[in-house]
Amino acid sequence: MSPLKLVPAAAALTMLVACASDYHYSKLDGRRYHVAAIDTYPLIVSKVDGQSTMPGSPALVEPGARTVVVQTFPDKLHRFGEERTINLDVKPCTYYYLVAVKPTAIATDYTVKIDYEEPVPGCTPPAAK
Repeated sequence: MSPLKLVPAAAALTMLVACASDYHYSKLDGRRYHVAAIDTYPLIVSKVDGQSTMPGSPALVEPGARTVVVQTFPDKLHRFGEERTINLDVKPCTYYYLVAVKPTAIATDYTVKIDYEEPVPGCTPPAAK
């Protein structure tokens, strides 16, 4: 059997195991949810609690107090993006869209805000104790 034919089966098995477990993850994403807002810009979520994340995909995180490092994208005027560290109280089973709020597109100073939050599909929050 070709290794490429095993990929869908492995993905299905992973999803099945995730659904059967008591894992209550949340996601942090640097993409803008509201793309019409002219003062917001996408971010790179580069670290969560000191651990590097996978660039270009949402970071899976455990609920609770988290220290998140974000970075703006480089542009024609700035070779490197500007980093910021924020503290975020992550709720269980929540998808967060984080954005940079800047006065102009070429400004380097920015603040980080939650653009939107929504439930993670298929995730069940832990039962209250």
